[in-house]
Amino acid sequence: MSIWEKMFALDRRWVFLVLVVALLVSLKIPFRVSVPISNEARSIHDFVDHLKPGDVIHLAMDYDPAAMAELQPMMLAVLKQCFEKDIKIVMTALHQYGPALAAATIDTAIARHEARTGVRKKSGIDYAYLGYQPYAILIILGMGQNYRIPFPRDYYGVPLDSLPMMAHIQNFRDVKAVLNISSTNATDFWIAYGNGRYGVPLAIGVTGVMTPEYYPYLQTGQIFGILGGLKGAAEYETLVGTPGPAVDGMKGQIVAHAVIILFIIIGNIGYFAVRRGKSARAT
Repeated sequence: MSIWEKMFALDRRWVFLVLVVALLVSLKIPFRVSVPISNEARSIHDFVDHLKPGDVIHLAMDYDPAAMAELQPMMLAVLKQCFEKDIKIVMTALHQYGPALAAATIDTAIARHEARTGVRKKSGIDYAYLGYQPYAILIILGMGQNYRIPFPRDYYGVPLDSLPMMAHIQNFRDVKAVLNISSTNATDFWIAYGNGRYGVPLAIGVTGVMTPEYYPYLQTGQIFGILGGLKGAAEYETLVGTPGPAVDGMKGQIVAHAVIILFIIIGNIGYFAVRRGKSARAT
């Protein structure tokens, strides 16, 4: 049996073990990966950056803890930019496992902003977190008419009409854009009903496997930007000037891809070597 035939008989779990070891080593070695900024990520950053203090943006956080590794860094980076620009935020969570995570996320962003600036953002004044309601399509359509239809109270049980920042906010006409960060088909609903029905400007941040599916919407202008997976999160962390877990994660992603490509090359060389050997023995 040749070395290539022995390699093909190897248990595939050795491949996974090599990949895990390569990932762990890459995370321990201190090196920095350059993060090129895509036009679709820069368009979101520039849109938010050109808003005026007091403008309102709707952040739709539609993911659960399973997608935190990719989406949480981009959500925190967006919140940082909004707080620093003094942009007011209406926030919802239309994933059934996301409301508590969204509340914890905004608390984290508030604590970090306070640590940097000494200013603490306040619920009802600087942001309004509305929480979760079932049936995302109906909720989006309801918010397009009036936020108070699906959300008469915010996540903390306070009537919307008693929140100072909601006094002049009725529906999507009163927000500058919706940024949907999502791991679910809620993104489709925001495109079809938020943008399609009500015309609200829409940008999205989605997981890596979802990203290619939404580029046609970027080309048609139905969305004005995409943050794609961990790479998109790393781009936004770079744009707001606070490299964090997403930028660090790019090291592991690059090493993992390099190992996988190496295995593909070895596998192809082995395949042709074995086939050539069989042909030689047959003749």
